This record gives sequence, C-alpha cells and structure tokens, in this order.
Amino acid sequence: MLLVVAAALIDPEGRVLVQKRPEGKPMPGLWEFPGGKIEAGESPEAALARELREELGITLDADALTPAAFASEALGERHLVLLLYVLRDWDGVPEAHHASALDWVRPGDMRALAMPPADVPLVDALERLLD
Repeated sequence: MLLVVAAALIDPEGRVLVQKRPEGKPMPGLWEFPGGKIEAGESPEAALARELREELGITLDADALTPAAFASEALGERHLVLLLYVLRDWDGVPEAHHASALDWVRPGDMRALAMPPADVPLVDALERLLD
C-alpha cells in the first residue's frame, strides 16, 4: 500500500493549482495535484505540509487543510491510496521546485488535462465540492 497526499490549492478566483510532472520521473508530462508520499510516523496533514514546502516553497497551518476526497488505484505491484485535501490559505507564492510547470485552472477545465489515473476521479469530486 502506497499512501499519498495531495492538495487542491484554491486561489481567490476559484482556480486550482496543478503541476506538470518532469521528465525522468514516472508519468512525465502529466498534470497532477501537488503532494507526495506519507513518511513513516507522519500524519497525512504533516506530510502534506512538508511536501508543499519542498515542492512549492509555501508554508501552511495543517489546520487549514480540509479533507476533500480520496482515490484508490492499482499501481503495478503496489496499490495507491491518494488523499486529496483542499487548501485556501497558505504563506508564500507557489513556485515549481520539482515540477516542470505550474498552472492555475478552473475545476471544469481540468478534464482537458492529461493526468495520472488516480487524479482523474478527484477532478469530479473537487468540481462538485467547489460548486
């Protein structure tokens, strides 16, 4: 079992931040929600705060994370469980530290993006949540 956390950062205009996976990583060129693996001994919220600091250079209060949805997806010999949180309040300006690009998109426009299989069902859940 591979436990992963991700965030849907929502800006004041209702757009969601997505990042593009870089070359040299699995699924290069696909757009995804920022986040990453939960390390041993970490809570999901602590892991997401750490990942967003590493990936985007932002800081946040873990209490600002709102659980939104999850996805479950076979991933080769492993099984991925992806926990998605909504975040509307953070400190700093997101920058692509590990991704090849960042983009702010409306939830309805996310369907047109090539995304990893586990992220795809989260788009519908997120759109329902933000309507």
